[in-house]
Amino acid sequence: MFVEFYFHLRKRGIPASPTEFLTLIEALEKGLAAASLTRFYTLARSILVKRVEHFDLYDAAFAEFFKDRPFTHPNERAQITDELLDWLQEARFLRELTEEQIAHLESLDLDELRRQFEERLAEQDERHDGGSHWIGTGGTSPFGHSGKHPSGVRIGGPGGNRTAMQIAQKRRFKNLRTDQVLDTRQIAVALRKLRRLTRDGRAEELDLDGTIDATARNAGDIEIVFRAPRENQVKLLLLADVGGSMTPHSERTSKLFSAAHKAHHFKKFEAYYFHNCPYETLYTDMARRKGKPTREVLANLDKSWRCIVVGDAAMAPPELMQAGGSINYFHFNEDAGITWLRRLKDAVPRTAWLNPDRPRWWGSYTTKIIGDLFPMFPLTIDGIEEAIDEIR
Repeated sequence: MFVEFYFHLRKRGIPASPTEFLTLIEALEKGLAAASLTRFYTLARSILVKRVEHFDLYDAAFAEFFKDRPFTHPNERAQITDELLDWLQEARFLRELTEEQIAHLESLDLDELRRQFEERLAEQDERHDGGSHWIGTGGTSPFGHSGKHPSGVRIGGPGGNRTAMQIAQKRRFKNLRTDQVLDTRQIAVALRKLRRLTRDGRAEELDLDGTIDATARNAGDIEIVFRAPRENQVKLLLLADVGGSMTPHSERTSKLFSAAHKAHHFKKFEAYYFHNCPYETLYTDMARRKGKPTREVLANLDKSWRCIVVGDAAMAPPELMQAGGSINYFHFNEDAGITWLRRLKDAVPRTAWLNPDRPRWWGSYTTKIIGDLFPMFPLTIDGIEEAIDEIR
């Protein structure tokens, strides 16, 4: 069954590898699913699904495969705790409802049943195997495991394995697609795409595929083709607007910084902060106002660098367009913010701007000007991948 489930996921477009499938089988053998379809649903998703945008696809495939199919754990043995066994040893037989009680229940609507159930539930503070209330949470109550009335409210009881089906069919993750905001892991995965920038330098490595292709095109006349070695030459500059209108986005920006700092595939990496618009200082510690002169930072960059700027680009027009327009009353910027942005563009032509606001809110005066200067993308999974494609 599990092999069939694995190939079913592959057929539905989930790129689970054989190694991941073997890991799932190992986890099942160790009892991590505990003979529960609900736990198997979560366990299999955590092992076989690597990207959050596949969660909805997994839910649909899971519901399709396990619908009306019995779930059998490899151990063939449910794990029953000692506490449950002790409870069962003291369990009492449940009594049947009388015809009069059934007739009374049939006269009640669902709202009244729920009201009476909640009353019984509030009164109960100990084990209940029947007791004096025939409308309660156990016994022959329509609310218990063994309720006889079709309108009864069931709590637990048989059919527990259907819980996973309900979860999958609800497809709680259907909105977690590529248009959703990033978490740290997703950012790290997206940033790895920058490793495609590593074939730089002199062509001194044999390109076997290229050699075979060129030789075939020459009707067997050998033509040796070289290419640049695959070395890590990626250098990334990350600038982030903090404070003010960016405060609601601080968590996402922090995740981006965290993922970038933890990445090990950059030859060089530098990160700085600014507020609203970069002026003559880029900060390494905004709280303590510690930083480097922007001229110095830009002077140490060359055309091999890539730059990602994170900000909503929304500010008062003078902050961007005028000297002395800085929002800080005690700071007079001799050069306008747009001048510094143009200098950044000249120093690092491959610069992309990530905007945490939704694109439909990019209509402000300053946002449009900055969007004309830098290609602008939303801070989403698709947005960051498109930005990387742009600077790559």
